[in-house]
Amino acid sequence: MAVADESLSTGITRPVAPPAKWAVIGVGAVLAVGLGGWIFAVGGGKTVILYVLGLLFGLVLFHSRFGFTSAWRQLVAVGQPKALRAHMLMLAVACVLFAILLGGGIGFGATPQASLQPVGAGVVVGAFLFGVGMQLGGSCASGTLYAVGSGQTSILITLGGFIAGSVLGAANFTFWSKTIPTGPTVSLAKTPLGYPGALAISLAAMAVIVGISYWVERRRKPPAVEEPPTASGFLRAVRGAWPLWVGAIGLAVLNAATLFFSGSPWGITFAFALWGSKFLQLFGVDVAHWAYWQVPKNAAALDASVLLDKTSVMDFGIILGALIASAAAGAFVLHRGIPWKLALGAVIGGVLMGYGARLAGGCNIGAYFSGIASFSLHGWLWGLLAIAGTYAGLRLRPLFGLANPKPTDAVC
Repeated sequence: MAVADESLSTGITRPVAPPAKWAVIGVGAVLAVGLGGWIFAVGGGKTVILYVLGLLFGLVLFHSRFGFTSAWRQLVAVGQPKALRAHMLMLAVACVLFAILLGGGIGFGATPQASLQPVGAGVVVGAFLFGVGMQLGGSCASGTLYAVGSGQTSILITLGGFIAGSVLGAANFTFWSKTIPTGPTVSLAKTPLGYPGALAISLAAMAVIVGISYWVERRRKPPAVEEPPTASGFLRAVRGAWPLWVGAIGLAVLNAATLFFSGSPWGITFAFALWGSKFLQLFGVDVAHWAYWQVPKNAAALDASVLLDKTSVMDFGIILGALIASAAAGAFVLHRGIPWKLALGAVIGGVLMGYGARLAGGCNIGAYFSGIASFSLHGWLWGLLAIAGTYAGLRLRPLFGLANPKPTDAVC
């Protein structure tokens, strides 16, 4: 019989995590070690470090259930800003660490580079489409990977759409980069105030958002957030679930570590375009002549093994890290019998996210998280447009058999 405790923070019953699934943990560990050895043989020690960071990202994402899709859905639907405040903590810690690394030029064998993108039509349209797609597909970029790792087979459909949309976005690269004018690239750090000033401005903006979130919470009186099952005592550190603030700090530290070791911040969706394009090459499609793959850095990735691509090896790590974490939590379950409406919504949502990410130069990780942490104005614009897309997505969800949070129900 399941045991439950009472969460002091939410006032709702919180179930205790079921027993760990040791067989799945064993399989996950063998796969993780085996893939790590393969990556070392192909890419060497530095690539393995990035793969290990991916494993840690998967563990932190799952154990803290740190989400972006649900955070904005809770905020827009019922005015619950708890997860948004966790975003601000994550961004604040990341900004401090990025300011030190970027401002001091501190990196592992190379000078770290900020994630900067122009502020233009691509970001506006792409982020909005991504916001809609998140709500239809049921996850964001990072959420898709850790949900797949935890056995949510329905999200495999979202991932397939995500890859297809990313390839379509790469194919349309010329139209958006040449036909539609892009705005300037605005870095708060490239001002007379430098990184100290950019950090002060960023932290002040986050403090204002947190203050507004408390005002919204008092005014709308949202329902409590549903708490995931948790282990008790010391086992909670190994099996979860972790508080959101732990996940926020963990993700910020890992993103800074990614910047330090790889020379650029964390990203996810470039790998989807790469995987999809390599798949098309197997059928004779000459994707190498697309303008997107003519960019020297992209062309090098297309010609090389995916095990030499930073984003790909980190994405593989996230999936396997989440697999092991979910099994340790006793939560690994393969979902079957997906309703056709849900599957259709997953495909459409994935395509919108993949296409939107290519237009905007990134997703909720590469553009929003890493962009804001890099003091790029496009990161803030991406977040605002993704929230606008969330409004539209919530209105479309019922068409695909998806329920929205209600003021009387606990939200998840």
